[in-house]
Amino acid sequence: MSAHTVSIPDPARLPQELDAAVRALTGRAGAGEWLFGLDVDGTLVDHDGVMSPAMHDALQRAAAEHRVVIATGRSIGATLPVVELAGIRRGFAVCSNGAVTVELDPSAPGGHRIVDTRPFDPHEALRALQRVEPGARFAVETADGGFYSTDGFQDASFGTTAQEAPFEDLLALTAVRVVVHVPDLSPGEFSRVVASAGVHGVEYAIGWTAWLDMAAPGVSKASALEVVRQRLGVDATRTVAIGDGFNDTEMLQWAALGVAMGQAPDGVKEVADAVTAPVEADGAVRVIEALLA
Repeated sequence: MSAHTVSIPDPARLPQELDAAVRALTGRAGAGEWLFGLDVDGTLVDHDGVMSPAMHDALQRAAAEHRVVIATGRSIGATLPVVELAGIRRGFAVCSNGAVTVELDPSAPGGHRIVDTRPFDPHEALRALQRVEPGARFAVETADGGFYSTDGFQDASFGTTAQEAPFEDLLALTAVRVVVHVPDLSPGEFSRVVASAGVHGVEYAIGWTAWLDMAAPGVSKASALEVVRQRLGVDATRTVAIGDGFNDTEMLQWAALGVAMGQAPDGVKEVADAVTAPVEADGAVRVIEALLA
């Protein structure tokens, strides 16, 4: 335990639906380690990037005896600071919505090594979107964590400064992730633009704003977590996922227990097995502590 005093939420005060889901899971799961697949923004940290002391301590407890896998849309460069903040030094992290998986190892350069990437050719999808929304901003992430973007497009989630390049140059890159952003559109308007573009042959998820993450066909946080699960030999009945975004839906459905954060959109809550409290009330802590109790 850390030196500070932390008030851990009482698992007995879980929402009734979540309490029932946790009890059902522990009743049917075999013995062994839990595998926690955990989203970052809105789950482990609030939308200012702050991790509560209770969350930090819960992650430390879970990582000491079980498998904690951070699973995020962030690139490697933006994921590793969260891993460091959580104090997790060994294990795996799923980055770029499942397109890149890293193994954490203090003896490796930078404390990690890339163990899996799922690249794709973004040419057709980029062309289709640029035709229907010429004012969109585009960024391409490559397998080494580098970013290349159209003029003026930088974002903290990239974890690095994007190298600006003409749109035509982006078409020639092999991507693990493509980001498309239209600042002046609402999410609903942006969804209609994407639908009208007829984008095919990729996976994509639209975020809280007019922001789209694109990956190779079949790639998601869930697909990467399943590879990690098999590699670690964790029983499928002992998998738990917690998240709050549309890019978490496959992960929530993959897990034996998928839990949506309290502030998640209705479309995310609908695919989850249960809903916990919002991030401001340490909703993820409540789930982890209930399973460790």
